[in-house]
Amino acid sequence: MTMVEMTKVPASSVLGYRDDGPLSRAMGAMVAGQLPPLPPVIAALFVTGILLGVGIAGTDGLAVFAPLVALLLAGPGSSHRHDGRLDWLVPPLLRITEYGFIALVGFAHGVPALIIMVLLGAIVFHHYDTVYRIRQHVYLPHWLSTAGLGWEGRMIMVAVGGLVSSAAMFVLLALYLWALFCWESLGCWLAAPRSGVEAAELSAHD
Repeated sequence: MTMVEMTKVPASSVLGYRDDGPLSRAMGAMVAGQLPPLPPVIAALFVTGILLGVGIAGTDGLAVFAPLVALLLAGPGSSHRHDGRLDWLVPPLLRITEYGFIALVGFAHGVPALIIMVLLGAIVFHHYDTVYRIRQHVYLPHWLSTAGLGWEGRMIMVAVGGLVSSAAMFVLLALYLWALFCWESLGCWLAAPRSGVEAAELSAHD
């Protein structure tokens, strides 16, 4: 399979920065781009903050409801083109929701800070790599959004980990994501045509 066949070109750069997984994309397909993305994402951030603020992350494993609510609110907007004046706010708000949820659930369940940072580091690396690639017109392969679970999948995995063994889930998820994202990123950049990357860099300086 060629690089072109494996590559998914987003409808807009903002949409490419969302990092939706299969669950979020499936919900977006149900509304066919008719739902503006920003209001639901703001609502998802607000509800997630409320759920964590009242202590749900640390009691009886009910933290699982926070990512599910966030998915139900923000997921349907994933099919929109994100071409509104303020739609550029959607990716950073999703990052705040995901990073904040992972950190707070980890601390609430006594996960060592170092393990939390290692997991967040894998996700931050992936998001940085995504931004840099899109700027260079080197797009992510379609399968990576599924294998990487998406923002919603990673939140659900962390929440489910609170029902069993949070530390073990954090470690396993961190190892998986670091291996996946580093391996795929290295392979992509080694395979990317230098001429295309250099042309993109030249055009960025013009």
